[in-house]
Amino acid sequence: MKGKFCYFLSVLLCVGLLSGCTGNERLRSSSSSAIPSGQAASGEPPQLVQADVGAPDSQKEMEEAPSVVYMTADISPEGLMEIYEALGADLPDGNIAVKLSTGETGSNYLRPELIADLVQAVGGTIVECNTAYGGARANTAYHRQLAEDHGYTAIADVDIMDADGSMTLPVAGGSHLTENYVGSHFADYDYFVVLSHFKGHTMAGFGGAIKNISIGIASSEGKAHIHSGGTGGSMWGGDQDAFLESMAEAAKSVTDAMDGDMLYINVMNRLSVDCDCDGNPAEPDMHDIGILASFDPVAVDQACIDQVYHAEDGASLVQRIESRNGLLTLEHAQEIGLGSRDYELVRIDA
Repeated sequence: MKGKFCYFLSVLLCVGLLSGCTGNERLRSSSSSAIPSGQAASGEPPQLVQADVGAPDSQKEMEEAPSVVYMTADISPEGLMEIYEALGADLPDGNIAVKLSTGETGSNYLRPELIADLVQAVGGTIVECNTAYGGARANTAYHRQLAEDHGYTAIADVDIMDADGSMTLPVAGGSHLTENYVGSHFADYDYFVVLSHFKGHTMAGFGGAIKNISIGIASSEGKAHIHSGGTGGSMWGGDQDAFLESMAEAAKSVTDAMDGDMLYINVMNRLSVDCDCDGNPAEPDMHDIGILASFDPVAVDQACIDQVYHAEDGASLVQRIESRNGLLTLEHAQEIGLGSRDYELVRIDA
């Protein structure tokens, strides 16, 4: 990624001028978007397509093809490898980051036995940043110990990216943010495999790919900045909509900095209304769904939302999402060109 940063900064003004004609110009697919009432416009589940669809080589090609989201119901190491292989990603030589949430003790974090094969297949380093609240991940020493306790250090190297502080990414075209503060080790990586546990969230309504690359890649100070909607005020008492939109803007700064060298995998298991930052989450009251993957973070999160809205037992999670106005993050993400809420869903196990 080293060369990308110089180039990225040198063309920032051009990016600002062109941002209005990026992500939303993609070809549209026939799959549904989430409807706030929880019902599809047609009353039918999201359309499934079984086809040999050639995946774009990277997010860079999404402007020339529909946003494709691959799905399998097989939540296993084998299923995770199959969904990754369906993407057909061309990972570069260099440093590969696997971004996940290490989770608080007692939470529903992704277990090492599920993800180890994928992490090792891509030669990845598990990356995280410290939290902006108290707890087992509030500083680097505690965080490293928790990563060991949760079994992550047994399957890969673990890098707490803000162990040495923050670096600044510019935010182009944001309504709330002009800068995003991420862990300084962010610059050490050439590609990000974003591996997210999709679930509810106490503040954001839901957490998936967008939250994982915004709040998740933000340093401790960056997390506070996003939560305050860029005002520098309280993390907890600020404007809710500004926080939700700021997550989308921070995520866009990350994808811009990486020039699209990212892929996104969402695991839909242990679907609690609470996040992996909660050490005492509510017990899930809906069934596990599967694993979804895309080069488009908006499309993969939207596809997960649609799966929840069409699930007969998804009422609790739908209520959590709507009570926090969680769909606003997706709406704003599409508006600023992070990705598309329209997608083609391809079942690889149908």
